[in-house]
Amino acid sequence: MDEEDRHAAGMRRRRAVLGEAYVDTAVAKATPFTAEFQDLITRYAWGEIWTREALDDETRRMLTIAMLVALGRDHELRLHVWAALDHGMSPDRLKEVLLQCAIYCGVPAANAAFQIASEVLAERTT
Repeated sequence: MDEEDRHAAGMRRRRAVLGEAYVDTAVAKATPFTAEFQDLITRYAWGEIWTREALDDETRRMLTIAMLVALGRDHELRLHVWAALDHGMSPDRLKEVLLQCAIYCGVPAANAAFQIASEVLAERTT
């Protein structure tokens, strides 16, 4: 696959996972300073990694959520929690991922993640 094909595949995958609206906003916000970064993550995060077949989407989502909890990346965590719920992850399954994070990432990290997930769940019901 050449870079153009990888970018196209990545953009399809990115839109499928995060939603059209989010990706459209991210692309629209690109500036000459950030455009190359947007291209990089589209080609490699989405076109190279998220398109691999060895892991299913739910596993990738759970891994991504857990890693974002561990790294304390709250903005990205909110985005991926929302996307996981949009794609059928149940609140109970999300809770289990966050409980696992409490043991391996630490209680403070899981506490923040539970707060974010609770906010997302509340936003989705209003």
